[in-house]
Amino acid sequence: MTDTATLSELNTRIAAIRENIRELIEQAAAYSGAADEDRTADRIAEQEAKLEALVKQRDALTK
Repeated sequence: MTDTATLSELNTRIAAIRENIRELIEQAAAYSGAADEDRTADRIAEQEAKLEALVKQRDALTK
């Protein structure tokens, strides 16, 4: 795979994860109860970790 295709794929995945995080935050605002909040917080943290890893990969390709 070329760097351009890899960069495009990374940008697509980054956008998808950012959208997932946005949706999880919206869901968290609608939920009530500690169990729901903990589960949502865990999912957001997981998505943020994936986002950070993808951004690092993209930055490595563009430098």
